[in-house]
Amino acid sequence: MLKYIFKRIFSSVITIWVVVTLTFFLMHAIPGSPFTGERKLPASVIVNLQKKWGLDKPVSQQYLSYLKNLINGDLGESTRYEGRTVNEIIEKSFPVSARLGLVSVCFSLAAGIYLGVVSALHHGKWQDQVCKIITTLGVCVPSFVLGTFLSYTFSVKFNIFPSIGIDKPTGYILPMISLSGFSMAFIARLTRSSLLDVLKQDYMRTAKAKGLPKNVIIYKHALKNALIPVITYTGPLIAGILTGSFVVEQIFGIPGLGKEFVTSIGNRDVTLIVGVTVFYGTFLVICNLIVDILYALIDPRIKLES
Repeated sequence: MLKYIFKRIFSSVITIWVVVTLTFFLMHAIPGSPFTGERKLPASVIVNLQKKWGLDKPVSQQYLSYLKNLINGDLGESTRYEGRTVNEIIEKSFPVSARLGLVSVCFSLAAGIYLGVVSALHHGKWQDQVCKIITTLGVCVPSFVLGTFLSYTFSVKFNIFPSIGIDKPTGYILPMISLSGFSMAFIARLTRSSLLDVLKQDYMRTAKAKGLPKNVIIYKHALKNALIPVITYTGPLIAGILTGSFVVEQIFGIPGLGKEFVTSIGNRDVTLIVGVTVFYGTFLVICNLIVDILYALIDPRIKLES
């Protein structure tokens, strides 16, 4: 187990380094400057600003300096927000996205698994057809369309839920549904197809022949093995949802990390773009590592060493 974990950590570090390197050099290859905007600054001011942030140095020297600071946990200072570091921006915005994301992940897993189980156990019946309609809508309807519809219907028209912010518990409901619509539908489809395959296995027929109760067969034996594909999807799902969705955050006025990231692209804030990318990449790699370890705990047939 330890040997496997060390191998995965080493490969994760290499992956993060590749992400940092590609993002850094691609951002510096794009024409333009973070100091160009609607108000044109004098050339002398731009030169001084570039010298202040070290942008007047060769790109290779900037890259080595950035790696040195990154090892020390310093993601740099924003070139657009004076006096604010990338670490401070992430510390302020990520908890907002994380709270909404955690609720959305729990809802996606609970609702998706429930719909998948119901659909598989009532294969070909009306319950299966209803679940198929719900999952099809979840996959096909984009989050910004669903979010706009929910906001207009339940906030503007009927004034049931808040339309902006997540300060109140009821404020989580609409953005949670908007953010988890696709993932819930995808999890339901994974659960349904995987559970149908598991129910056809020989050991399921053996369990039935032994006279085990149906609930024990389904929830203790079949569902445990059927959830392996769901766990595979859960790693990227958690990283993607917890780091925020700009569309959903923009619709409901949520100041999360996704909104900061897209705003930094428009501002060409190189330091913030690279910093958020590094943070997101690291978070994704850690989630995938946890998922790989959970494989062995759920299904002993999976050998970590191989």
